[in-house]
Amino acid sequence: MMPLWIDTDMGFDDMLAILMVQQSGRSVTGCSLVFGCAELTQVCRNAAAMAATFDWRFPLHPGAASPIVGETETAARILGPTGLPTLGRHLLETETRTDWTSAFVALAQWLQRSQEPVEVLALGPLTNLAVLKLARPDLYGKIGRITWMGGAASRGNHTPAAEFNAFADPEAAAIVSSGGAPFRLVDLDVCRQVTVTPADLQALQTGSEKAALLHDLFGGFIDIGISRGRPSMALYDPVAAAAVISESAVAFEPVRIDVERTDRQARGRTIVDNRPGTTANAEIGITADAEQIRTLALDALKWAAAE
Repeated sequence: MMPLWIDTDMGFDDMLAILMVQQSGRSVTGCSLVFGCAELTQVCRNAAAMAATFDWRFPLHPGAASPIVGETETAARILGPTGLPTLGRHLLETETRTDWTSAFVALAQWLQRSQEPVEVLALGPLTNLAVLKLARPDLYGKIGRITWMGGAASRGNHTPAAEFNAFADPEAAAIVSSGGAPFRLVDLDVCRQVTVTPADLQALQTGSEKAALLHDLFGGFIDIGISRGRPSMALYDPVAAAAVISESAVAFEPVRIDVERTDRQARGRTIVDNRPGTTANAEIGITADAEQIRTLALDALKWAAAE
């Protein structure tokens, strides 16, 4: 099993993805942070508070605060200024950390030390990995697999054409998908196969302080879908985490991925080509084992609530 690094913009589903990895018994070597769910300073606050709350021992490393090209776009209009919508009753305590090494330096040092291929689970815009590839292609080539929650073979979510993580830095997505390390997409279409509803909150009604916190954050996440007239909310980053910890969770097929960067209306669109004879540069998730992934996610929440 390859050593694992997580790159994230640290919203609720990112946190749940990390809890799933930990509950599975797989260790996390390090975690780089990137703008996305919120501005980078808030992402760092979220990450520090989560680390303190759940006793995460792996180091946290602040990375890119803006995309390679263009203005910074966050998901604040959906998630609010903290990137962590809640039911309004329990909030993570703000924690500060002053011992962080930058994401680029930490990733480079980790890859330099590694004697074997490594794995990266990417849960936000791909800016940190793109910068690493551009600056140190020799080290980037030591990555044995990148699994990214991002892109959309059909409709987007942040815009009609684009999924948020791809839209936030399409240049980075194009750089990472163009080669240098095996690349897998867990896109919106496969993530939408796995949903949670308000009934799933019952698993966290245990009365403990952590359970109350997780109930509030999980409820705020589910309400994103409910507030838009849907009966449920798709699990996004946890589907990518499940693909990393269980080979049977998501079925993949080889495809060619290109990322639209010039058309203003379609910027960030991931163009998926699976026609016969196409030269693949990636794999994309096609089907998800929804029951397995829901079980992994809910079990991780119950596990974290009881710790």
